[in-house]
Amino acid sequence: MSTNTPENRGNKKLLIVGFIVILTSINGILLYMNYQKKEKNEEQEEIIRVKDVELENQIKVYEALKADFERQSQELQAMGLENDSLESQIAAINADLNKLRGFRTSSYSLADQRKFRDRAQAFEKQLIEKDREIAKLKEDNEVLFTENTTLKTTQNKLSDSLTTMKSSNQDLTEKVKLASRLEAKNISVNIINQRGKEKDDNDNEYRAKTVDKIKVGFNLGQNDVAPKEPKTIYMRLIEPDGAALYNLAMGSGTFQIDGEDMYYTAKRDIVFDNTQQQVSFTYDKNAAYKKGQHTIELYADGFLIGRTSFVLK
Repeated sequence: MSTNTPENRGNKKLLIVGFIVILTSINGILLYMNYQKKEKNEEQEEIIRVKDVELENQIKVYEALKADFERQSQELQAMGLENDSLESQIAAINADLNKLRGFRTSSYSLADQRKFRDRAQAFEKQLIEKDREIAKLKEDNEVLFTENTTLKTTQNKLSDSLTTMKSSNQDLTEKVKLASRLEAKNISVNIINQRGKEKDDNDNEYRAKTVDKIKVGFNLGQNDVAPKEPKTIYMRLIEPDGAALYNLAMGSGTFQIDGEDMYYTAKRDIVFDNTQQQVSFTYDKNAAYKKGQHTIELYADGFLIGRTSFVLK
């Protein structure tokens, strides 16, 4: 007897339809699950992307903070100042930077993000406050520089005034020195022969073989500027060959004119009294005199105060 009855055929159709419904349901569930998984993956990728952007932005913030603190340190050093707290802050920022860069290969949680944002804000406040301090220091330094410049200018002016005054005093001293220079007037040259007799000649010409001593006389001219004080007068008796007579045994020596040593034949110490006093030298060569023109030069206080000449024939 056949089993393919209408009832059996209907059951088979129901089974097939049920199976199809089940397969369709399973496919639907699988499609939904795949969609959910895709959304979750996309969400996870977005979280990772946002995390990376936040991390890189935070790293840039810390790098900028580090650069600003280093700038402040350089500004203080330029003013000759040091600040240990700045060095500590730079070291702390370097440590935070190292941690932030380490998050590139590890988890960077929301808690980490909040922590480093808060620290960055604290650093920014310190940075702003330090900039104010540096600006005040610069302003104070500019005031001090202006005051020092003014003081230096005043000192330079004072120094210039003192230099000018010193120069003026030196000029005045030189003028007084020149004005107080003595002057030998009415210079006369006489000879004393072997018999001790003195002879004079208006032409100042004498016979050499008769000369035993030379006598030079003169008056000191009136000078109201010259102080009344002891003076030393030097006499140089210059022979025809241009050399001054010089004999230590007869009182000769050296004196200075314009910083150079010069030989003198004889000298006299007097007290200048501004009375046109008479002064004389008597010189004994203790040897024969040379024939020719002789020159007499008189010096006092470093100046030539008189000159004359005579001839021995």
